[in-house]
Amino acid sequence: MTFQRKQKIEDFLSPKRVLIIYGPRRIGKTTLLKQYLANVQDKKIRLDNGDDLDLRRALGSQKRKEILDYARPYDVIAIDEAQQIPNIGLAAKMMIDEFPGKIIILTGSSSFDLSQQAGEPLTGRHYTLTLLPIAQSEIGENSFQKKQQLEDFLIFGLYPEILSTDDRTEKIRMLRELVSSYLFKDILALDRLRSPELLLDITKCLAFQVGNEVSLNEIARTVKSDVKTVQRYVDVLEKSFVVKKIRAYSTNQRNEIAKQVKYYFYDTGVRNALIGAFNAVNLRDDVGALWENFIFMELYKKSFFGNSGEQYYFWRTKTQREIDIITEAGGKIKAYECKFSRAESKNVKAFTALYPNARVTIINKDNYLDFI
Repeated sequence: MTFQRKQKIEDFLSPKRVLIIYGPRRIGKTTLLKQYLANVQDKKIRLDNGDDLDLRRALGSQKRKEILDYARPYDVIAIDEAQQIPNIGLAAKMMIDEFPGKIIILTGSSSFDLSQQAGEPLTGRHYTLTLLPIAQSEIGENSFQKKQQLEDFLIFGLYPEILSTDDRTEKIRMLRELVSSYLFKDILALDRLRSPELLLDITKCLAFQVGNEVSLNEIARTVKSDVKTVQRYVDVLEKSFVVKKIRAYSTNQRNEIAKQVKYYFYDTGVRNALIGAFNAVNLRDDVGALWENFIFMELYKKSFFGNSGEQYYFWRTKTQREIDIITEAGGKIKAYECKFSRAESKNVKAFTALYPNARVTIINKDNYLDFI
């Protein structure tokens, strides 16, 4: 399956600004970086990796002369996995202040970790590019071919390497390895998280509750921990591009639920790997949840690429009326009900009674490409 990223590094470069590329591990940051560097002409390039001990020593030293001597000979400096380098933000600040015409690019697998390293020193001196799993709009196949592959998208997700193989067994192996190495090695290294078992239990709870309101107190009881610890683990899952939180939409109507939250996974394949659920769509009882997660992320990617500023919510009343996804931008409200098969929604009338100017759409497997 062919795909092409909509985001281009060239579009994010600016004089006197460091470019920071965020995104989950194995999402394609290094590939995008190397593609850009391969097309750079008539410039001296240095590509390094934050795992290199000598590089960590040099750039983490906070010694101005040593850092500037490193940067001086090159026009383009790219550092992959930059979050591994202590004080990388200060080093990058020294370089861009001394050499404002140089192109400096840093990549990191966690917005949490790299922003801690680079955030404050680079305030006002950087732009960010965030890579997400591949969007439907980035896939080269036509609409008919995409619909033919829809079940695979729901079950195995949209990581680049997953899309690059047609072998079902290999997809499962890749996803299991991704979940194991990413969740247990990368995330546990952040913010002093000590228990892989607790992390797995919390993430599984979120996976089973996709599409439903989530109570951290309930999760804490389930995993036999305290709510503050659960909140800390969930916070890191958010900042590591595993889950995305949305809040309830409310304008203080008496019957509306206002304080609840839902969590979606950035990738349905990761979600399914966590709970070991790779069976076919017609054999599962969570198709509605998978479909809702899939549509939410595709809508989110679309607005993300378009920089539309849309805010995402869900809507629910105390009488159990609900709308899956609400977006708001510029005072305009759009509402989406996610129904895998063609079906009507009993909730549209209740929502439009309160919000008559909102546009409500039912997205199913036949019409979804018209909206994403």
